[in-house]
Amino acid sequence: MSDSSIVIRGAREHNLRDIDVSIPRDQLVVITGLSGSGKSSLAFDTIYAEGQRRYVESLSSYARQFLGQMDKPDLDSIDGLSPAVSIDQKTTSKNPRSTVGTVTEIYDYLRLLFARVGTPHCPECGRVIERQTTDQVADKVLAAGEGRRAFVLAPVVRGRKGEYTKLFEDLRAEGFSRVRVDGEVRSLDDPIDLDKKFKHDIEVVVDRIVIRENSLGRIAESVEQATALAHGNVNVYMLPDRDAPEGTEGELLEYSLALACPEHGHSIDDLQPRDFSFNAPYGACPECDGLGFKKTVDAEALIEDPSKSIADGVFGSLFGNSNYYPQIFAAVCKHFKVSADTPWEDLPPRVRRAFLDGLGDTKISVDYQKLDGRRSQWDTKFSGVRNILYERYTETTNENTKARLEKYIREEPCSTCHGARLRSEMLAVTVGGKSIYEVCCLSCRESLEFFEGLELTERQQFIGGRIVKEILERLRFLVDVGLDYLTLDRASATLSGGEAQRIRLATQIGAGLMGVLYILDEPRSVFISVTTSA
Repeated sequence: MSDSSIVIRGAREHNLRDIDVSIPRDQLVVITGLSGSGKSSLAFDTIYAEGQRRYVESLSSYARQFLGQMDKPDLDSIDGLSPAVSIDQKTTSKNPRSTVGTVTEIYDYLRLLFARVGTPHCPECGRVIERQTTDQVADKVLAAGEGRRAFVLAPVVRGRKGEYTKLFEDLRAEGFSRVRVDGEVRSLDDPIDLDKKFKHDIEVVVDRIVIRENSLGRIAESVEQATALAHGNVNVYMLPDRDAPEGTEGELLEYSLALACPEHGHSIDDLQPRDFSFNAPYGACPECDGLGFKKTVDAEALIEDPSKSIADGVFGSLFGNSNYYPQIFAAVCKHFKVSADTPWEDLPPRVRRAFLDGLGDTKISVDYQKLDGRRSQWDTKFSGVRNILYERYTETTNENTKARLEKYIREEPCSTCHGARLRSEMLAVTVGGKSIYEVCCLSCRESLEFFEGLELTERQQFIGGRIVKEILERLRFLVDVGLDYLTLDRASATLSGGEAQRIRLATQIGAGLMGVLYILDEPRSVFISVTTSA
């Protein structure tokens, strides 16, 4: 046996018949042949299976119970085997949140880079956002709620799990009497039991005050005390007026001494990597929850025959034989003083729009007759045919109903982020003059050229130099395996099997492992390669 070869004796897996073969190491080896000739049986079911089995058996019995172990292949012996990695052709995750950037982990480094060296701008005017003073925050509070009653709050816990018993004890010892827990003001004198398995928001009630001109000094003192407790952050919960009781629903204003636009008041905390994640609520667009698109019912698909009227069933059989919806539709027609027998195409645009998208908060009067002849009357809101059908589509557990409604569902770009997936404040943070979304829209080759030419200040280079180095290495791997045309925001579900395989190959090579046996599955051949250096 040579130390520079993988030597297999008596391989009998599947349709192999006592095959003896010697595969040289440190080379790219291609196993090719007709369909059914045993290429995959030799590469995957023999070489990879034995390599994976030996690796798992080297672990403790405790670790082995968590790992799936392949069966021992049918062969006499195999020598010179290295730890094996199988990279077969299959599509990547169908999750709509998975992209080329997330799969290759490049996006994780981009989030870290933008959080550490990014320059925030105001999303409205584009000016660089700088830190603001206590007096500036007090002036904004006065301008926003003069004459209203307000709570000055110090947000000490944001979206973290725990019971926080010790925190409440410390706050009580410091003289505070109230906290706002998950939106509810509670007394520190009463026991506060929180479920440690859920995330909580805790704000210390620093002061309760009526906002007016002669209380500006007190507001500034309260803001200063709150920012000292919450590391530069302060929230102000405004009640509708000065006489509103404490339980009244109000408006929450968030300020920070860290970063804010002096003109438009956009204020953000110190940037964190999670702020640039469209998979976390801190950075995801609130309209589409970070998907970049919204599913909606296509109005054109609903109206198959515009010559039909509401009474004739212009919406087809979507509402079945229900006695309820025809009378609701008749009430809408009565509200607009139009006939239910008027063809859809002849109805005024505002009536057609009301049928499709609803009447908002406006209520209509419904004269309802039950099947047994009894009548009743009530006022109700009409949310629109599109919203009714979409709710039915998302809530139904009947697969037939879901499949029937599926043909009316369309994906449209989010009207707020326009497909960028992130909040406007995060899209206004730039590195090298580009936002994180603009970088992700570049092809891998264009991204490589952008980061190779990126000019950072001495401080930025000290902080982000190693991050940029990691990004460059991963981009070069993608370019080297022929994926220079892909963009980082490309959904992984749209990749072909070969593209997904090459992405996984680039990710594996980027790991820098040494002495690894890589097995790649192709449609009509199998590639085997052993690397001895990173």
